Amino acid sequence: MSKSYFICTTPRSGSTLLCRLLEATGRTGNPDSFYHRAEFMREWAEAWGLPDAGAVSQSAFDIAYLAGAIKAGKAGTEVFGLRLQFEYLKLLSDTLGRIFPGLPSDADRFQRAFGEILYVHLTRADKVAQAVSLVKAQQSGLWHMNADGTEYERLGAPRDPQYDFSVLHREVEALERDDRAWCAWFDRHEIRPLRIGYEAFAAQPSQTVIEICGALGLEPSEAGHVSPRLAKLSDAVSEQWILRYRADLASSRQGIERV
Repeated sequence: MSKSYFICTTPRSGSTLLCRLLEATGRTGNPDSFYHRAEFMREWAEAWGLPDAGAVSQSAFDIAYLAGAIKAGKAGTEVFGLRLQFEYLKLLSDTLGRIFPGLPSDADRFQRAFGEILYVHLTRADKVAQAVSLVKAQQSGLWHMNADGTEYERLGAPRDPQYDFSVLHREVEALERDDRAWCAWFDRHEIRPLRIGYEAFAAQPSQTVIEICGALGLEPSEAGHVSPRLAKLSDAVSEQWILRYRADLASSRQGIERV
C-alpha cells in the first residue's frame, strides 16, 4: 500500500476538483500545492504556525515546513497527498536535497521524505481549452466557483477577460511543454504513473476517485459517495475564444506557408 501520492499535473487540469474529492473521502488526506509560489508557501507556513523564514536558518525552516506539509497533506489520515505542477518540481527536489543531501535523484529524495509514492499523472487532452481556462482565470481573478454559484477561490480583482491570441498561444505551448516534461521525467526515473485524463475524470469524477483509492490499496467502494463541489467555469465566452484561437492559428500557419 502506498502511503503517499503525488498528483502530477499542469494548471487548469481539473486538479482542484480532484483534490477536493479525494479530501472528501476521509481516507486519502488533503492533497494541495504545498510547494508552489513563494506567497502561497508563506501563507501555508503562517497557517501552520511556523516561525518566519528570516528568523531561523534555511535548514530549520525547510525541515519545519516539510513536517507541516506532511501533517496538512495527511489531514489525520494515514495517506499523504500532494499536488505538484511541473514548474515547481525543481523547487521541491532542491528543498528536499538540502534536508536529505547525497541522494542521487528527484525520486529518491521524494521517497525519502514521503515514503512509497503513487504518482498520478493528470492531463488534459484539449490544450486550447485548458489554455483558455487558464488565461480567463488569470485575467478575471476568479479561479474556482462552488457548485452553488458562490466563489471558491479568487486571486485577483474582478475584471472582464480579453481575448489575446499571442497570450493564449504562449500558454498552449507551455502546457504542452510541461506535459512532455512530466512524461520525460517519469521515463527517466522508470516510473509508471497512474494516468488520468481530464475529460474522463470530468465525465465520471467518482470513478476516478475510486481508481486512485484502489491504486493506493484502499477499499474503492468507500469512495463512491463523493460528489463534485465545484462548478465548471467554461461558458459561451470560452467556446468563442476556442473557436477564434483555432481560426487565428490556422490563418497564421497559412501566412507562414505563403512566405
